[in-house]
Amino acid sequence: MKSLLNTLVAWGPLGVFIFAIVDGAGLPSPGGLDWMLVLLCVNRPQQAYLMAALAVVGSLIGGYVLYAIARRGGEAALRKYRGRPRFERFEKWFQRYGLLTVFIPALIPIPMPMKFFVICAGVFEVPAVTYLLVMAAARIPRYFGLAYLGAQLGRESFPWLKSHLWHMVGAAAALFVLLYLLILLVDRRRRLQGLD
Repeated sequence: MKSLLNTLVAWGPLGVFIFAIVDGAGLPSPGGLDWMLVLLCVNRPQQAYLMAALAVVGSLIGGYVLYAIARRGGEAALRKYRGRPRFERFEKWFQRYGLLTVFIPALIPIPMPMKFFVICAGVFEVPAVTYLLVMAAARIPRYFGLAYLGAQLGRESFPWLKSHLWHMVGAAAALFVLLYLLILLVDRRRRLQGLD
């Protein structure tokens, strides 16, 4: 597996694109796309934004593959849970707030579980365009930010990311709460308008 990763790194932008598809599809990847992107941007700063763009496109393709598989075959796996009150509550919650649980880990470059929620988006038939827009809104700033970091800080990028890990965790939590409260506010306003 390490030799495959080395080959992808040697391929540069094409390697980033292929790795992003594999990573987005939910297959285990050693080191992760973030690490590979920063490493390549350190070594090839002139191609940093090209590689970021390819990481975004590859990640969207791979994520869509996982979403589409879940949309076609995931319902069969969940059939035994249908009709249970807890599951119905979870599905309603996911339909309203679940894309937040896709957006936050897709945005922040820290290891957070995301595959389960991508699968839920497919199974619960979140519209494909909505899913892809949420993913793009998260992946664009993530990968372009990492590319900028790699190109500007060079080999200091990795120590910088390690030293700011808890800041990113805190930012992810704060962003989740902020977006959740915003959704609640919009829901409340809609309900009040419906009563008028």
